[in-house]
Amino acid sequence: MAKTGVFEGDQGMSVKLNELKKELYKAVQAINGGEDDINVDAIDMAQNMLNALKDLKLERCSSSISLNLQNQEKSVVVPEEFKCPFSKELMKDPVIVSTGQTFDRSFIQKWINSGNRMCPQTQQVLSHTILTPNHLIREMISQWCKKNRIQLPDPDRYSKDDGLREADKDLFLSLLDKLSKTLSDQKEAAKELRSLTKGMPSFRALFGESSDALPQLLKPLSQSKSLSDVHPDLQEDIITTVLNLSIHDNNKKPVAETPMVISLLIDALRSGTIQTRTNAAAALFTLSALDSNKALIGKSGALKPLIDLLDEGNSLAMKDAASAIFTLCILHENRARSVRDGAVQVLLTKIADRVYVDELLAILAMLSNNQKAVEELGDLGGVSCLLSIIRETSCSRNHENSIAILHTICFNDRSKWKELREEERTHATISKLAQNGTSRAKRKASGILERLDRAMNLTHTA
Repeated sequence: MAKTGVFEGDQGMSVKLNELKKELYKAVQAINGGEDDINVDAIDMAQNMLNALKDLKLERCSSSISLNLQNQEKSVVVPEEFKCPFSKELMKDPVIVSTGQTFDRSFIQKWINSGNRMCPQTQQVLSHTILTPNHLIREMISQWCKKNRIQLPDPDRYSKDDGLREADKDLFLSLLDKLSKTLSDQKEAAKELRSLTKGMPSFRALFGESSDALPQLLKPLSQSKSLSDVHPDLQEDIITTVLNLSIHDNNKKPVAETPMVISLLIDALRSGTIQTRTNAAAALFTLSALDSNKALIGKSGALKPLIDLLDEGNSLAMKDAASAIFTLCILHENRARSVRDGAVQVLLTKIADRVYVDELLAILAMLSNNQKAVEELGDLGGVSCLLSIIRETSCSRNHENSIAILHTICFNDRSKWKELREEERTHATISKLAQNGTSRAKRKASGILERLDRAMNLTHTA
């Protein structure tokens, strides 16, 4: 996050504005930098830059006060231990975070309100976001200011954000309380929490301040005797709130490791409305950005309902299910689980129907190093399907994934050599790719041709 210190005069504000715009531009470039990967860190950074730009207007209002303080400080050197690590200025209201680091309250509060759960100084996850006044440093700063005849502004003049924070917290607690009351109260509270966590990062951060907050959110679902007892709208709003909370990287680990979260997301995948199933898949996708979460989600049995959603869902649902499956299968052990749960047949059927070919071919390429997947591909007509993709499309990435899968089949299933030779005689599909494809496609295609030629020579020799 960009440092938000107060610069002198309008020129300083302009410099700060330009710096923030540059940082925002870098974040947007990082988001757009990869065709396939979603850079969540860059998205969070862009959000922080936008929040900082919004705060710039408020800082202009207090700049005259800060300017007076800076002018007073000009003739003396401020000790480093009295400066905020964020602003590099003399702290007005020093507070301690859970990692033991001290910051000026207004700056660290903005950081937390933006949804961050990591100490900016140590990079450790904050166990809570309670800010404890550092009375010792405050007194030392006060004595130093008196000695150097510096007027330190009253920290209450900088408490506007904290006042809003208390109002947010009161609303937050009242909504959690409603989730334990009547169905009407639960539905109203869940809908509002869904809206607030979507639009306000500060509400996402509030869930991290108490270990009870997330269980309270899930209470209407976890205490139901059966899934049929859960109102569809209530389930959708709660599951979508979990999705909203999982957006920030710092939330992913605590959300996934909270008991019942993964199991309730899996229940929603199996039994919810199509919108609820879609949002549950999206939540599993965002949570699976962490390797530890990939393992946890895979072991919990989420892959089978995700594959079912890919098979049965609408366009958006299939997209979210495919994204979740792809990310989970980056972990090797989840690939075997996906194959066992029927992924190969569903993927091949969708690809044959020309549905999300780019995304699904990428998943199938990852699974093709599994022996059972190779056997299924051979039995289900995978060779002819993949060869038709190469012939009919011009997408180099699809060519690469298709020929990579065919290469694995060729080296593991001799019964498919005849089909590959006939393709060569009829269309010369593999030879054309060996000549005109990308470097990776050329290498795989040449490998297939060499294997087929060697087998043919051995046959003639025999």
